[in-house]
Amino acid sequence: MANEKYSTVHYHNYLELDALLSLQKERSAALGKAAHDETLFIIMHQVYELWFKQILHELDSVCGMFRTETVNADNMQTVLLRLQRVSVIIDLMIEQIKTMETMTPLDFLEFRDFLFPASGFQSMQFRMIESTLGLREEDRMTYHGKSYKIVFNEEQTARLTAIEEGGSLFELVEGWLERTPFLRFEGFDFLTAYKKAVDEMVTKEQAAIRASEYIPPKMKEMRLRMVGDSNSYFKHVLSREEHERMIAEGECRLSYNATIAALLINLYREKPILSIPFNLLTELMNIDELLTTWRYRHAQMVMRMIGNKIGTGGSSGHDYLAKTAEKHKIFKDLHNISSLLIPRSSLPVLPEGLGRELGFYYGSGA
Repeated sequence: MANEKYSTVHYHNYLELDALLSLQKERSAALGKAAHDETLFIIMHQVYELWFKQILHELDSVCGMFRTETVNADNMQTVLLRLQRVSVIIDLMIEQIKTMETMTPLDFLEFRDFLFPASGFQSMQFRMIESTLGLREEDRMTYHGKSYKIVFNEEQTARLTAIEEGGSLFELVEGWLERTPFLRFEGFDFLTAYKKAVDEMVTKEQAAIRASEYIPPKMKEMRLRMVGDSNSYFKHVLSREEHERMIAEGECRLSYNATIAALLINLYREKPILSIPFNLLTELMNIDELLTTWRYRHAQMVMRMIGNKIGTGGSSGHDYLAKTAEKHKIFKDLHNISSLLIPRSSLPVLPEGLGRELGFYYGSGA
């Protein structure tokens, strides 16, 4: 008997093309009013769902590595590459909107009435992606004042709840950052050195503004307010109490220790051992930005297609989608690190021993 493991397979059968290509069932045709562009509409959304499946496949693998605390120099590159793949997929999803926009509003109206009450709001996989990344229910736009889960059945709701309770990528990355071993080192305290550098930088900038002969007095006052001092936008990393207050009031989410670690990684990104962690944090921000862009482009497409009409799922259509683009951001704390950066020339000089450590291997258990 031939070894089935090495048996040949035909392209057609391997991809299950008979099944795949039979899944485009136009409701307009079934109801005797065939609309040419409904096929495009169905295929576009089916393709999105296939990409959602791949994104979840990548995110689940990344979360799995973080959960077992195996994210070290051996496989952090794998984590980074899989997150980059997610970014590329979302970028492709954004580009695909152009294909949908070859359909005119009149073409869409030929079959829109057959879609009620179906809506992209009911995409289970997209909600799983959001929850896996770390979008919390309390941070979501509500659906007619009710939970986003109201459109899902009991089994689907249980799956979404399990994802929320199982530890999102946000929470796992937060824990990973908190394990960064270089915040305190013999003879060097990062926060103390950072505060001194910030004070020196601010003092220098203030002096330069005051000494300028080309800036009018009122403009000087405005620029001095913009520069601030170490008690302005630096305050929450120089004071744990202030950071905890901001978390309690919903102004930020990332823990204090994780924020300080992210700051250190950003400031000393050129050190060999911090290069991949920096790129990893950057990729999380890229994913956030790309999802925001995708939501915004989706909202613009909806405005183009139906104007201010109510969506097929009963939402406010364009307005709802535009608001989610602004509100459903997950890694905004990482973006806000930029306000805490100081010039390379102002960076505290690392002790020789710490400099050497940042060039060598360490794991999550270090």
